[in-house]
This record gives sequence, C-alpha cells and structure tokens, in this order.
Amino acid sequence: MTQSDFSRTILVDQTPKEVFNAINNLRGWWSENIKGDTDKLNAVFNYHYKDVHICKMKITEFIPGKKVVWDVLNNYFSFTKDNSEWKGTKIIFDISEKNGQTQLVFTHKGLVPTYECYDVCNDAWSNYINNSLHSLITTGKGQPTLKDDNENFNEELIKKWDLQEQ
Repeated sequence: MTQSDFSRTILVDQTPKEVFNAINNLRGWWSENIKGDTDKLNAVFNYHYKDVHICKMKITEFIPGKKVVWDVLNNYFSFTKDNSEWKGTKIIFDISEKNGQTQLVFTHKGLVPTYECYDVCNDAWSNYINNSLHSLITTGKGQPTLKDDNENFNEELIKKWDLQEQ
C-alpha cells in the first residue's frame, strides 16, 4: 500500500470470524443491488447504484478470518470524464487481532487522490466502512443502499454495459 491508497481502519470486540463473515455479507452493509456470489474464492459479482455507478468484481483472495481481496474487473461512473477509474484496482480487507480486539484494515489500492471520483468515493467508502460495516459487525444490522425500485432498468443497463466494456 502506498500513502495515497484509500484506507480506513476499525477496531471491534467481535472475533475475526465474525468480522470476516460480515465483510462477505455485502448486501448487509454495502448495497442490496449486488448480483452474484460474494462469499467464495473466484466468485464474480456486479454492483450498481442506479445509472451512476456500475462495477464488476472478482474475489481473488479469500482466507477465512484473515483476508478478502476483490479485483475490480470493470467499472463505470456517469459523473467522471474517465468513467473507468476503478478498473484494475483492488479492494482489500485485512483482519488481525490487536490488543484483544479485532482490527479490520480496509484498503482500496489504486483509489488515489488524483482520481476525479476520489472525494465522492472517499465519502462513500468512509460511510460504508466506519458506519454500515461497523454496525453490521457490532449489532448485526448495517445500513446498505436499498434495492433500486426499477430493477429491470438496472438489469438492462448492466447487461448493456457488460457487453460494451469487455
């Protein structure tokens, strides 16, 4: 990790296993708008937020109680000139024990301040990690983005984007 990669750290009283399980429950803390498996090695899943952000991830490391890594295979932002800024980056969850607690270090490797999306992504990831994921781990209830009302529109958008961007 370089100094400029986006990173957040949280400490909780729950076990590494509980933290690991919460991380992999993406619909419980990140978004209900996720298609595909999110809890096994080599799984590929799509995330979308309306027609603003769509990405495709692959789980490339999956070590229970220790680490999860997603590779961003493809990405689209409607609000940036370079709408593929996340493409080729890695989202890393490192879990360890620290002073009788479980430490989670979240790093979006490659998400750097020079990116046009950085401020928006900084705010969003900070909220999801510090609030929603933390809450899911500690209380069993996160605050994910709720399912879109117009699911058919979003499914069509994802299919179109996925075919065009490959």
